[in-house]
Amino acid sequence: MTDSVSGMRAACVIGWPAAHSRSPLIHRHWLSVYGIAGDYRVEAVPPEDFAAFVKDLAGRGYVGANVTLPHKEAALTLATPDERAKKIGAANTLWLDGTKLRATNTDAEGFIANLDAAAPKWDRGLETALVLGAGGSARAVVYGLVDRGVPRIYVANRTVARAEELGRRFGPAVRPIHWDEARGLFGATQLLVNTTTLGMVGQPALEIGLGRLPANAVVADLVYAPLETALLAAARERGLRRADGLGMLLHQAVRGFALWFGVTPEVTPELRKLVEADLIAAATPAAKAAGGAG
Repeated sequence: MTDSVSGMRAACVIGWPAAHSRSPLIHRHWLSVYGIAGDYRVEAVPPEDFAAFVKDLAGRGYVGANVTLPHKEAALTLATPDERAKKIGAANTLWLDGTKLRATNTDAEGFIANLDAAAPKWDRGLETALVLGAGGSARAVVYGLVDRGVPRIYVANRTVARAEELGRRFGPAVRPIHWDEARGLFGATQLLVNTTTLGMVGQPALEIGLGRLPANAVVADLVYAPLETALLAAARERGLRRADGLGMLLHQAVRGFALWFGVTPEVTPELRKLVEADLIAAATPAAKAAGGAG
C-alpha cells in the first residue's frame, strides 16, 4: 500500500497530542540513509476519532503507524495483536498485512536491545532486578525481563495492587512490593529500572540514593528528557553502567521501520546525535517559550 498521491510508502505516529514525538526525526533519518522513497508523518488524533482513523489507515495512504499516548490500549482492540502485545496489554506499532491490520508492541525489545548495547552481558549471572513503577512502561519492561529469563523481578509501586497485577500477568518471577520497601532491596539489586515519570522535565525528582547498589549493578531510566536524569547522573558518579531512555526510544523504532519499509535499520551514533541535538534545542528557553519543549 502506498500514498495514493505521491506513490510513496508512508507511515505515521498517532497521538493526542503528537507534535512532541521524535519518531518522525528517527524514521525520516533512516529513510534518507537507506535511500527509500517513503515518508513518515505526525497525526494528532483525539481519542474519539482514533478508531475511525485506524480503520482507514490504508485509505489515508499509510502502510502502518506508531501509536503513542493515549491510544496504546485502544490500538490493541482495533487490530489483530501478536502474543507480545496481548501479554503487555498495549500496542505501539500497527502494520497492514495485505488488508489485515496487525499490532505489536516494540517497547520490550527496545528496552532489552538498549540494555544489550549500553551494558553488554548485563544479564550474565543476574539474579535480581528492581523495577520502579507499575504502569504501561513497566509492563513492557517486565515482559522483556521475564522473556530474557531474569529469575527475580521486584516491582515497586505506591499502589501495591497495580504491582500485583503485573505479578498475575507475568508469573511467579514477578514480586510486587510497596514503593517504600524498594530501598531495602538495593543491596541485592543488580539491575535497577525507573519506569516512572519521576525525574522527567516538569515532574518531581526521583529521590532515591544509590549508595547500597552493588558495584556491578546496572541502572536504566526510561526518561529521556533530560538526556541525563538525576538517577543516571548518580549512577555515573558511582561508576555504575547505565542505559538511558533515549537509547530505548531509538531501539524500539527498529522493528516498525522494518515492517513498513522492508529494511531493518541500524541505531548508530549519528542517529543518536541527531535526536540528542533536537532534544537539547527543545529544552532551550526560546524553544519552551514557543511551545517546542517535549
